[in-house]
Amino acid sequence: MRQNNAIALMSRIKEKANRFIVRELEKHGVQGIVPSHGEIIVHLFDSKEYTMKELAEKIHRTKPTVTILIDKLVDYGYVTKEKSLEDSRVTYIKLTNKGLELKPIFIKISDKLNGFVYDGLTEPEAVFFEKMLSNINKRFDA
Repeated sequence: MRQNNAIALMSRIKEKANRFIVRELEKHGVQGIVPSHGEIIVHLFDSKEYTMKELAEKIHRTKPTVTILIDKLVDYGYVTKEKSLEDSRVTYIKLTNKGLELKPIFIKISDKLNGFVYDGLTEPEAVFFEKMLSNINKRFDA
């Protein structure tokens, strides 16, 4: 029988996943990074630099929110901010060497997290599961 508690379950899963991520980061000696920072860092792993606007679009947050997150990452030494030489309104964000060193840690944590999510699912079940979540996500965009 349907319980109509999918959103509550998804919320609890997200909270538990976020706590897991923070604990795992701390086990690796990474302090101060939270999942919202991780979204930014992951995108920077794939590119040399992004503007603040581009990062805001990629992580679906407002530019002021991204600015706060970036400033914290600058304070921790994981990223740098550089003004564009062509347009002083544009700021580029790049990983520092300290930020780049996070990549293998992030991969290890991501693999463990995916283990929790997909453990016991067959490949077709995993594909179906992702499709259902994607469909729910799209309905909220309408």
